[in-house]
Amino acid sequence: MFKEKLQPFIDRYNEISELLSSPDIASDISRMTELSKEQSSLAELVEKANLYIETADAIEENKELLGDEELGDLAKEELSELEPMLPVLESEIKVLMIPKDKDDDKNVILELRAGAGGDEAALFVADVFRMYSRYAEQVGWKIEIVSTSDGTAGGYKEIIAEVKGEGVYAQLKYDAGIHRVQRVPDTETQGRVHTSAITVAVIPEVDDVEVDIKPNEIKMDVYRSSGCGGQSVNTTDSAVRLTHIPTGIVAAIQDEKSQHKNKAKAMKILKARVYEAELQKHLDETSSQRKLQVGSGSRSEKIRTYNYPQNRLTDHRIGLTLYALDDIMNNGNLKLVFEPLMAHARMEAIQEAGL
Repeated sequence: MFKEKLQPFIDRYNEISELLSSPDIASDISRMTELSKEQSSLAELVEKANLYIETADAIEENKELLGDEELGDLAKEELSELEPMLPVLESEIKVLMIPKDKDDDKNVILELRAGAGGDEAALFVADVFRMYSRYAEQVGWKIEIVSTSDGTAGGYKEIIAEVKGEGVYAQLKYDAGIHRVQRVPDTETQGRVHTSAITVAVIPEVDDVEVDIKPNEIKMDVYRSSGCGGQSVNTTDSAVRLTHIPTGIVAAIQDEKSQHKNKAKAMKILKARVYEAELQKHLDETSSQRKLQVGSGSRSEKIRTYNYPQNRLTDHRIGLTLYALDDIMNNGNLKLVFEPLMAHARMEAIQEAGL
């Protein structure tokens, strides 16, 4: 019975309540914070679980009264109100029972890089970054550019930004992979459609506790910045390249005039990239977790095509086709894409959990 699956969550919630009132826990701030966070994450599920159990019990009681001469009609009336509530509550509870991705509430490092297609790919990097920026405005996220490398004919060879806000990783994580664009470049005189590609990486930000990088594991190189940014940028060794020796992962920043600021930015990106590499390794090794991903989550997976002549966006993982490319690109109306992706991921997770 579905009711039996709910009891462990209710029991754990009650157990946490008792623990939080214990003097031993009250004196341990770290443990108290951890338990409070767990209880908070269970609160909505437990509230709906209790309502589900109460409703199911009330249905059973009223069914027993259907043959009663005095109370039969009243029981029938109550059943007509209670029975439709049960499947709705069950669906809501199943979503709440899905194991949470511990990174969902984190801010992210968003990295966009031009791939095949040369100048046209660099221009598309700028277009996609603008699309994300406009969506961020709609949902109240803050985007701060960390590093850029300009394209030779406009756009960016690479742009790295920090995205801060509520549920950033939960929504953006499905966008990691290869984004392909099909359109007629401005320089194309014959009107032929060209295909280009960019890579999007979405990396959850991490703190020192999650990624422990020791000083002796980092090699730091300093050099003169090559980009524009004022005379002093090019006359001092302000650019910083950090290499994580055990993995070979590199982060290089040259946008700031201060070597100290460049190092701090590079360190933040390096930690995130090391964490991402560990996360990807874990996903590759854990087949059950792999099923919870929409697609593989790999940077090498082609996930989406943006076809400008047909005003069409196609997400290849879930077979989603939208003829609203102009609205998505120009207005950042990404909810048209994100909502079906997240709904699909929820369905996969519910099936995987056997709910």
